[in-house]
Amino acid sequence: MGDLASAFAVDYAQARKHFGAAAAARTLAVESHVHPAERGAQDEPLAMDVACWGNATARALLVVTSGVHGVEGFGGSGCQVALLRDDAVCAAVARADVAVLFVHAVNPFGFSHLRRTNEDNVDVNRNFRDFDRASPPNALYGELHPTLVPDVWPPTAANSAALGALAQLHGPLALQSAITAGQAEHADGLFYSGLAPAWSNGVLRGVLERHCAGRAHVAWVDLHTGLGPWGHGERIHAGPDDPAAMARAKAWYGADVTTVHDGSSTSTAEAGTCQHAARDACGPARFTGITLEFGTRPATDVLQALRGDQWRWNHPDADAAVRRTAARTLRDAFFDDDPAWQAMLVAQSRLTVVQALVALRREP
Repeated sequence: MGDLASAFAVDYAQARKHFGAAAAARTLAVESHVHPAERGAQDEPLAMDVACWGNATARALLVVTSGVHGVEGFGGSGCQVALLRDDAVCAAVARADVAVLFVHAVNPFGFSHLRRTNEDNVDVNRNFRDFDRASPPNALYGELHPTLVPDVWPPTAANSAALGALAQLHGPLALQSAITAGQAEHADGLFYSGLAPAWSNGVLRGVLERHCAGRAHVAWVDLHTGLGPWGHGERIHAGPDDPAAMARAKAWYGADVTTVHDGSSTSTAEAGTCQHAARDACGPARFTGITLEFGTRPATDVLQALRGDQWRWNHPDADAAVRRTAARTLRDAFFDDDPAWQAMLVAQSRLTVVQALVALRREP
């Protein structure tokens, strides 16, 4: 457990060092994309780091991403580091004759500053949409916004009662869908998709386009935390409503693979997720993608943490102690210091990666 615990970091700067050291121990070069305009919470450079493991020119590529939702990088980075250190995984990569691409900290700003969003309050996982077209309307979010994002934190009793009334009026599923689907009308709100491609969007697309070129099959595992039962890794199909792709995902990972398309997932339909970048980069290659989502706290606690964090962002001059508490609460909503939780993440991510390697080896 000591070695396992050392894979997880106390902050972004340490996570980046762990990732670089684990890659170096496998003699892997790290391709670093440094943010040109932002610095970290400790004034450290911010970067999306990339390492390619295995046969770089293999016909098949497995991509493993972390930190798309900044603060969720604590869990995802720890899994990537543990995988790189694992000799059994290393042997599985060699047997499969597959290229494995680790993309560490897709949203380094949020990781370092303890935010789920980026430097512009953009939810990077809602930003991969067609900006030549109008954003899909989200009228219910507009109705919820003034209550969801109050001017005072902690929220008043009246605000909490108003939010409870809205939940009762619309029902929990409609409320979850409206809040998490993404919206482009309220830049100071939750799950804001932005009005143009974010830095992370452009860099990730470039990385994927280079590394996916010429492949026959691309698999993708996107590591997330914050949704579902504690420590459970839900494998959520990341792709279109295609029965063949869904059947392939279940054949690879098991019958418990879920999807938003039939309501089996704890997630609801979301616009502009980064699966679009992965699918676009594939070209004619076959694509099999999943989101591996690990549960942390009850959904009501996670939503409350997101609300407090949004208040913190919207009020940079507010009481420093209250802002620090909001930041810590957000971090704790998406990462658990319990070694048992961390062990569950590593075990399930390890199993998922090995299953993908075995499947890619067998694919025609």
